[in-house]
Amino acid sequence: MAVLPYRPEVALDFGQSRWQTAAGQALQRVRRRLGDSFDLLLGDDWVPTSDQLVSLNPAHPVEIVGYAAKAGRDQVDRAVDEAWTAFDAWRRVPAPSRATCLWQAAAIMRRQRLELDAWEVLEAGKPWSEADADVAEAIDFLEYYGRQMIRLDRPLDLTPLAGEQDEAFYIPLGVGAVIAPWNFPLAILTGMCSAAIVAGNAVVLKPASPTPIVAAQFVRIMREAGLPPGVLNFLPGDGGEIGDYLVSHPRIRFVSFTGSREIGLRISQLAAQPTPGQRWIKRVIAEMGGKDAIIVDETAEPASAAHGIIQSAFGFQGQKCSACSRAIVVDAVYQDVADRLGEAVKELRMGAPEDFSVAIGPVITREAQDRIVQFIEWGKRHARLLAGGQASQNGTGYFVEPTIFGEVAPGSRLEQEEIFGPVLSMIRAKDWEQALAIANDTEYGLTGSVYTRRRDRIQAAREAFQVGNLYINRKCTGAVVGAHPFGGFNMSGTDSKTGSPDYLLLFLQMKAVAEAF
Repeated sequence: MAVLPYRPEVALDFGQSRWQTAAGQALQRVRRRLGDSFDLLLGDDWVPTSDQLVSLNPAHPVEIVGYAAKAGRDQVDRAVDEAWTAFDAWRRVPAPSRATCLWQAAAIMRRQRLELDAWEVLEAGKPWSEADADVAEAIDFLEYYGRQMIRLDRPLDLTPLAGEQDEAFYIPLGVGAVIAPWNFPLAILTGMCSAAIVAGNAVVLKPASPTPIVAAQFVRIMREAGLPPGVLNFLPGDGGEIGDYLVSHPRIRFVSFTGSREIGLRISQLAAQPTPGQRWIKRVIAEMGGKDAIIVDETAEPASAAHGIIQSAFGFQGQKCSACSRAIVVDAVYQDVADRLGEAVKELRMGAPEDFSVAIGPVITREAQDRIVQFIEWGKRHARLLAGGQASQNGTGYFVEPTIFGEVAPGSRLEQEEIFGPVLSMIRAKDWEQALAIANDTEYGLTGSVYTRRRDRIQAAREAFQVGNLYINRKCTGAVVGAHPFGGFNMSGTDSKTGSPDYLLLFLQMKAVAEAF
């Protein structure tokens, strides 16, 4: 089978009137579906429940995006049973056929790209460019992982022995739980599910409670692409009600999780405890956030550094595990960079993200807004407020101004704790060495960036900056599937490296067979 080389999707330019017109039409089509109900998918059956999750538009919380059936423990049990039944046949489907299913889904996503963008604008509060980047990344995962599975389906090279036929090959693990986040409601969910599925596993998907409707679009697309019943089961629900039960279930073989440090550690702890009937050590693949830093030294171009910091800190309201929440700037250029950031942030228009001119939309929930405001109020007492600092008070949306604090003390709450919102801390360093030491003084290790013109410092950062994804003279967000294997060190997770040649191996196990002549 001839397969074209993988190429990442090209972003749409919503500054062009033709894309604004097309996106506006897509938004109208999606708005006609607001308030629809989406059932559980258990095997081949769409199953309603009396209890439902209500998905709200975070920019207009009175607007209901949709209703998702809420699963309980009985539905978890059935979903796991359906998945194991489907797994027995799916694991025998040739890898090229499994890959083709992913490519069919990618083709559907391309045809429905603007509608998927619109769902994200309404349910996740993403500005159009951020929503489209999310959908494009979902397509990339489908295309890339399909090709990687074909590569891994080839026999492994082994040392030949006389009198034996020796071989080794990869087989799937079985049935796993995918617990997806809300901040990349299509891209990360698609990547987690498609990797497990193309490797021959079956999946029980628990989407994030704030974004179940985008997740339902993915499930619909995979069904339309020809995925057999039971390979993907859809179980929205409260984490407290079904999350622990799903992770601890004796017939769950692996757990793929993206989310907070606290929940990731709880999942790791629960998965490590065997339960009656369990026959394996569960594998946990976890990505758990960051406290990411951009270092600016005295040789850097201040305008370029300020631009990269603004993009990294405030894209999608800072609700990215890769977002820059710490700008560590050496004393010689600190004030110049601070002044530039203060001016640049004034240009970021905040409002409902349906508007193409809006750069800052809402944060995801009222609870998220309250938590971010608590950090801001703490910062006002312990640091210097340079910009922003206000949140909406009239109940029209969960908005928080892009906020910058200066003279933030190393080791303080603002500098150490993940805020997951549009709050940037500026830390002054006396020199390059101290800046790098401050950057590394965190329990996280996901992304980081260095702005410098000195080659020796670039090399030092390559060796000593303890992050899984290091960027030089560019922003620290925007990893591209296949080009930037993504995953972090330390409390940022298991360094799973999504979008890499190694990622599918996390959903496979090697079997060796030796036959004597």
